[in-house]
Amino acid sequence: MICIKDQIQNMNLVIGCTVGCDYCYARCNVKRWHMIEDFEKPEFFPGKLRLMDRERPGNFLLTGMSDLSGWKREWRDIVFDKMEKNPQHRFLFLSKRPDLLDIPDAPDNAWFGVTVTRRAELWRLDALRKNVRGGHLHATFEPLFDDPGEVDLTGIEWIVVGTMTGPQKKKIRTRPEWAFSLVEQAHARGIPAFMKEDLLPIIGEERMIQQMPRAFEDVLERQRGWGK
Repeated sequence: MICIKDQIQNMNLVIGCTVGCDYCYARCNVKRWHMIEDFEKPEFFPGKLRLMDRERPGNFLLTGMSDLSGWKREWRDIVFDKMEKNPQHRFLFLSKRPDLLDIPDAPDNAWFGVTVTRRAELWRLDALRKNVRGGHLHATFEPLFDDPGEVDLTGIEWIVVGTMTGPQKKKIRTRPEWAFSLVEQAHARGIPAFMKEDLLPIIGEERMIQQMPRAFEDVLERQRGWGK
């Protein structure tokens, strides 16, 4: 069983989000650990950019505690410039408001995704394709609250599927058929799919599918050979 956090590490350059999801784990962590004064007013921590200078390659999620739509343009420009200078890494971004994005030219080692939790949010995929040019596109269906049905995965290079975690996990659970439908649709297009470890009690270990994009696998292979 693969834990996605072992494959992709968080690098929280920005903390805070304006979207306001009622199930937000990041808000709870910020409140608990007093990371910033107001979670709804995102803050940029440029000192963390030095982490990108590591020669050892890595896959990094840059929006584990934020949403890309809430980043100021000048923050994004600084981060993109640093990313281009460190092609040994792969960097992931997620957003629930891709309609607010306008990215005309992204670094090739950038992966931009949207979070879709229900069928009514499938418009986010269209907005992502429209507003992001360059880089690579991915989609995360987590936590999945209903059956998304037929999904247009045009241009998407990876999908992730997961369920609710934390105190509400017993109230809302992804159904196996929803997860498998998404995986089957992805595979029909030759897209790798990753079921997160929180689906294990629902899916069963023998039926879990955990595939990474080739670009991420290449980074992990170089990691394993680092220093030999």
